[in-house]
This record gives sequence, structure tokens and C-alpha cells, in this order.
Amino acid sequence: MDAAEIAKSAALERTHWWYAARRALVRRTVADWPAGRAIDVGCGMGGNTLVLRQLGWRAVGVEYSETGAEIAAARGIPVLRGDGRRLPVADSSVDLVMSTDAWEHIDDDVAVAAETFRVLRPGGRALIAVPAGMDLWSGHDVALGHVRRYERDELVARITGAGLVIEDLASWNVLLRPVVRMRRRDRQAPESEMEAVHPVLNAGLRAAIALERVLPVRRWPGVSLVAVARKP
Repeated sequence: MDAAEIAKSAALERTHWWYAARRALVRRTVADWPAGRAIDVGCGMGGNTLVLRQLGWRAVGVEYSETGAEIAAARGIPVLRGDGRRLPVADSSVDLVMSTDAWEHIDDDVAVAAETFRVLRPGGRALIAVPAGMDLWSGHDVALGHVRRYERDELVARITGAGLVIEDLASWNVLLRPVVRMRRRDRQAPESEMEAVHPVLNAGLRAAIALERVLPVRRWPGVSLVAVARKP
């Protein structure tokens, strides 16, 4: 993702329904886990890293882009410049590796998965979220610098191939997937969909994501996949 796209995302992050729903997902997922040392790989502007810190985690962001790292640091979030394929972290030193919407930007995701395994302590967890389904590939992915979207079996292979054990794997943003697919079907120009949304529509979209928590849709195709894995 280039600097202009990162700056655009930073301006939207605090209120946009997608970012708010993703922060809620992170908070809900880790809320009952014992807080320890965590890294947020591909932290971007640091919104999800901040959620971990609010929950008591000693969380540090790891960000490849200079722009993202500078924005996170300006928000008071500890951040390291680093590459997910070669994390600047010691072996078996963290309790949680979180990586939300980062693996799809990296050509060698096998190396990213291996690094996740390397830096986790035995019993430590990984929380990984990625965009799902190459049938949704569009100019939005191009604009964001994606190199792939993941099928469920592909993500499982990456995670288990690194030696991690999957505890949970679910689809996310399921109810809105038909809308996303229709919108992207003929949209091949490299242009991001992340844009300001009217407050009423913004609230409705957040409600749609929240509704998924009480519906049996975890195995249905979604816009994203979310995995929790553990290092044996």
C-alpha cells in the first residue's frame, strides 16, 4: 500500500464501519486471553495495536512502511520498522502474534507464517485475518497492494505448514459479501473502496457485521477469513 493510501486510511480509521468492526473483532477475540507480550505485524496506523494495549497487553506494532510507522508512533503506539518475513523479534519471545490484513501484501507468505511460529512462545497464539476469495479480486485489491486473496484451504495450508495448530477458522463480513461481489464484478480500475460513508449508512453497516455474531454463518463465504492458531 502506498503512502497516499495509508494516509487516506488513517483519516478514516477512527469512525469508518470496517475499521470499527475489525477493532471490535480483535477486542472480542482476545478479551479472555491472559495478557502478555504481543506484536502486531503489519500494524498500519496502529488501531488494532491500541486495542491490545487497552486490554493490558504489552503490544508493539511492526510496520514495513515508513508512513504507517510514523502515524502509529505519532499516536503514542510503540512501533518497530520491520518486515514480516524477517521479524525483528527474538525466538520464542511473544505470547501473541496478531496480523490483520497484512499477509496478502507479502509475496512470500510461507516465510511470514514461519516467522510467526519462530517468535511465538510454546502455547502462544496467532490471530490472523486476511481477505477471502479470489472471485472478489478487483481494482480495490490492486490499489491496496494485495498479491492474493485467500481460499480457506490455502490459509489452512500456510498456517499448519509452519507448525501452528488451528484452534478456530471463521468467515467474517459474510452478510455483505453479495453486495461486495456485485460492486466489484466490473470494477477493475486500481481504486480503493475505502471512503467516507454517511453516518446513517455507516451505523447500518456496523450493525450488519455485529449481527453475524448471532447467526450461523461462520462457515459461509465471507469477505475475510479470521484464524486463531497456537504454537504447540
